[in-house]
Amino acid sequence: MIYYGSKELAESFRTVRKNTIVIAEDIPEQHYGFRAAPKARTVAQMLVHIALMPRLGEQIHFIERRTTLEGFDFFGSMGALTAEEQLVRPKGEIVGLLRAEGDKFAQLLEGLSEDFLSQRVAYPQGMMPPSKSRFEMLMSVKEHEMHHRGQLMLMERQLGIVPHLTRQMGTRSCYF
Repeated sequence: MIYYGSKELAESFRTVRKNTIVIAEDIPEQHYGFRAAPKARTVAQMLVHIALMPRLGEQIHFIERRTTLEGFDFFGSMGALTAEEQLVRPKGEIVGLLRAEGDKFAQLLEGLSEDFLSQRVAYPQGMMPPSKSRFEMLMSVKEHEMHHRGQLMLMERQLGIVPHLTRQMGTRSCYF
């Protein structure tokens, strides 16, 4: 049987985070204030958002070990993270935050049991789906980062930077 467990989840999260860090390093610090559209996050805000969002999963699954999201103060938690995004930080600090928070979350993922990953967490009454497995919810942390990383790659192109994954693709041949 092919199984995607905690070690694979941690490794795939590390890969995603590594690629995000390459983008953060590729964008010159003078462009960290770039905003692709009015009211959109700046490059710096997007990178801090990416760095800190795993804290939400950490709170739900590792600190509170919730079996239901009923009563979870999602908007309060998001508000605190959004406030963190607004702090002005130099590029080096943001890259360090991406590394530190990524390492911390990957380590949390690494040793999870199959039993823990299969546990269901109920959503508040009336939401669909009514529940998800912890595995699905923890996988969504990585998916969320990939979504925003795609936005960052578009921002790179607007700044005249060829994204690293595009540069790498041009240096190798792929046969399927």
